[in-house]
Amino acid sequence: MDLSNITKTVQEIVEKLQGSKDALAAFKKDPVGKVKELLGGADVSSETLNKIVEAVKAKVNVDEVSGIVGKIKGLFGK
Repeated sequence: MDLSNITKTVQEIVEKLQGSKDALAAFKKDPVGKVKELLGGADVSSETLNKIVEAVKAKVNVDEVSGIVGKIKGLFGK
């Protein structure tokens, strides 16, 4: 799996996780297991799988922080 495919895969997984609170909770509990499930049995090496998991974690955390900052700004009317 090349870098462009990994980037696309990460984005697809993040979208699926953000679309379902249950999926996001399952990811937070068992990130590797949930990513394997979302990949639908795709044949990827452990190294690639770990890179995908780390990228998804980073993206999900950034999106959560952005949402929190937005809510805080909303509290102050800005």
